[in-house]
Amino acid sequence: MSKRSIEILRTLELRGPNIWTYVPALEVWIDIGELEDSPSNTIPGFVDRLIDWLPALHEHTCSYEERGGFVRRLREGTWPGHILEHVTLELQNQAGMKGNFGKARETSERGVYKVVVISGNHTVSRAAILAARELVLSAMDDRPFDVKAAVSELRDLVDEHCLGPSTGCIVEAAQDRRIPSIRLNDGNLVQLGYGRKLRRIWTAETDRTAAIAEGISRDKDLTKRLLAGCGVPVPEGREVSDADDAWEAAEDIGVPVVVKPANANHGRGVSAELTTRDEVATAYELARRYSKYVLVERFIRGNEHRLLVVGKQMVAAVAGETVWITGDGRSTVRQLLDSQINIDPRRGPEQEFPLDLLIPERDAKLRFELERQGYSADAVPADGARVLVQRNGNIAYDVTDQVHPDTARLVALAARVVGLDIAGIDLVVEDIRRPLREQGGAIVEVNAGPGLLMHLKPAIGAPRPVGRAIVDHLFATADDGRIPVIGVSGTRGKTTVARLIAHLMRFSGQRVGLACSDGLYLDSRRLEDGDAARFEPSQRVLMNPGAEVAVIENSFETILKEGLAYDRCQVGVLTRIDPEAHFGDYYIDSSDRVFNVLRSQIDVVLRRGTGVLNADDPLQAEMADLCDGEVIWYSTHADNGIVASHVQSGGRAVIVRDGQIRLLEAERTEVLCPLASLPLTDGEPLHATENLLAALAAAWSLGLSPAALRTGAETFDPPVPVAVPA
Repeated sequence: MSKRSIEILRTLELRGPNIWTYVPALEVWIDIGELEDSPSNTIPGFVDRLIDWLPALHEHTCSYEERGGFVRRLREGTWPGHILEHVTLELQNQAGMKGNFGKARETSERGVYKVVVISGNHTVSRAAILAARELVLSAMDDRPFDVKAAVSELRDLVDEHCLGPSTGCIVEAAQDRRIPSIRLNDGNLVQLGYGRKLRRIWTAETDRTAAIAEGISRDKDLTKRLLAGCGVPVPEGREVSDADDAWEAAEDIGVPVVVKPANANHGRGVSAELTTRDEVATAYELARRYSKYVLVERFIRGNEHRLLVVGKQMVAAVAGETVWITGDGRSTVRQLLDSQINIDPRRGPEQEFPLDLLIPERDAKLRFELERQGYSADAVPADGARVLVQRNGNIAYDVTDQVHPDTARLVALAARVVGLDIAGIDLVVEDIRRPLREQGGAIVEVNAGPGLLMHLKPAIGAPRPVGRAIVDHLFATADDGRIPVIGVSGTRGKTTVARLIAHLMRFSGQRVGLACSDGLYLDSRRLEDGDAARFEPSQRVLMNPGAEVAVIENSFETILKEGLAYDRCQVGVLTRIDPEAHFGDYYIDSSDRVFNVLRSQIDVVLRRGTGVLNADDPLQAEMADLCDGEVIWYSTHADNGIVASHVQSGGRAVIVRDGQIRLLEAERTEVLCPLASLPLTDGEPLHATENLLAALAAAWSLGLSPAALRTGAETFDPPVPVAVPA
């Protein structure tokens, strides 16, 4: 019996920027036991079995930064932690959760490693780690492993837990514009931006999508009347009460007609080109499966099209086509569907496929079409006989560049009439290149919350940047959705510094959200008691539309255990660091590892932002080069060499000289106030002065005037003794 094992000791869900990467990740501590003495090249057949099961591992570059790099490492000899990292990433990629970042690092304990993988969803990544462990051990022990089944299970988890394609493309477009996002529930409700600049989306609906407009769009009869009143061409028709009334309406309108649900979407329950009473009656019952209310309308000749309107303009268009099978005199309809239609690689059961599978047992419309032509699923059409199997709903062929300008303006008008900021307009027309009116075309539906997949993955034609169009609709060109976020970390004085910064920023006239170990605040109002220097309370500050500035304290453990609550910050502040205070947990046992944790706060400073660092702290002196933005030093020593060189080069600093707090910038010096006159530093030790200087530097970086800084410092009353160690 094999003694090989990989034991999972601990799992950390890193939900924001962390010590490994800027994005969410899963960190798993593993104990490989006796495998510490068995690198990959010492296990007979292991490498070949692993590559045979996962041939895409050839694409992993690893440390060699070239194709085949990881396979080379396998053949040279590498350890299970490293292998688990790559196998997990590959399983995630095959399941549809893309990402190529991973790390495997040994700890100070023999056989114990930290394995880190990028994670779009932690539930999926947890399952992927477990599957990867079983796969690796099976390959080592020459046991069978069903890779296809494992990937299928992971794909089901991705479909269940990850953002859908419509919401996902909007979030990706926001990321391209450096706009932050927060997922608000387990579904597709997402916040873009922070605080007072936030916007919300739910698939292709936004916080600008009016509830009244959405209600109107669901009532297709009301929608038609409103559109007709504004001169938009719509098919003649009316709501009917039963099958007999449906046939009466059809006779009044004139056959052929369309029968459809009054409030269903995506072509569900729609039957077209009906000419007989029996067909109308059957179509009525089919429509009733999707709605209590049924419409009968004049049939419009042509192909169905879906045009997407965002804001006040059309941004994408796709066309549909009828689908036929051709008999061979031997095969049943079901067999012909599989061999001629469902074999198309663009068709599939999952939502990432642009076209649906046609399966008679699952599709009442398909069965109805077959019955109209005298066929069943088991019938055998004659050789050469063409059988219509789908009239509508097959919309997946991009025609954006072919839409006539008059039609583009008309669909934008239709969206405005209904009141939707984002709408999917369904129209029927023979030639989309010609104006709608001149060929008798008509708008047949206006849909709220339209699906975007058909525009992202058309069966034929170029994908359209519809996510970017929606983001540009929500945010002006120069708007990145950010409010000033000030992050505070270090060893001592974090809470005091965070509270003092919040106090100072209120003098700017802005509403300040504060998350610190003393509670959660909006301005001076405490929203929650207890320790709020954690991920979830900190994100609640960013989710508060009343917050115009966010001040967030980050404990050492929060960075290690959860990650930062924000993707980037305007100001990153470090208080004095005492490395030994952090030794022990999380395998932190050296100043270098403490440095690597706390640098996370400086790594996320925006290019237009500021890092506030203690020039008297040797560890922080090494962090200046890690800051993408400006650095403001603070020091209690007037003759600090780092400060002198920095100011001489045109930089800024806050120092104490001759008992006075001074703001230094290039050759200019602003005397702020006497140190002894301030409540925070009156009779307190050195680190209280450092805390004061750090907070002043942070507020100064955000444009507060010396007068406001002075007043804020003089009026701040520390609520707890500042001498308490961290």
